[in-house]
Amino acid sequence: MKTAEPPCRKGFTLVEIMIVVAVIGLLAAIAIPNFVNSRARSQATTCISNMRQIDYAIQQFAMEKGLANGATLNFPNDLTPYIKLNHASSIPGCPASGIYTAQLVGNTPSVLCSLGSTVTPPHFLP
Repeated sequence: MKTAEPPCRKGFTLVEIMIVVAVIGLLAAIAIPNFVNSRARSQATTCISNMRQIDYAIQQFAMEKGLANGATLNFPNDLTPYIKLNHASSIPGCPASGIYTAQLVGNTPSVLCSLGSTVTPPHFLP
């Protein structure tokens, strides 16, 4: 005589689902701060690179025009022939929404970001 087998139950128990959710939450808690920090570091690196390119453009402009130290320039219009422009045909800006300002010719540094040391890591030329 055959005995009736109980129907096979397929699926996950509540405890198993809670363990998976806890593991995913733990991984997210570890990953999200690291993502934010790496984004801030990459923005600072890009900002410093942009400022370095603008600084080189200022030096080249001053040398070609024979400007002495302390001379002013029309930023950014004077520099557009000396620097690679972005897709909007303008000088690349700070990726963290800072504003670049050109200093007098011969100043060190000759370009500053408005964010400067107010963010971590700081946005200034070494």
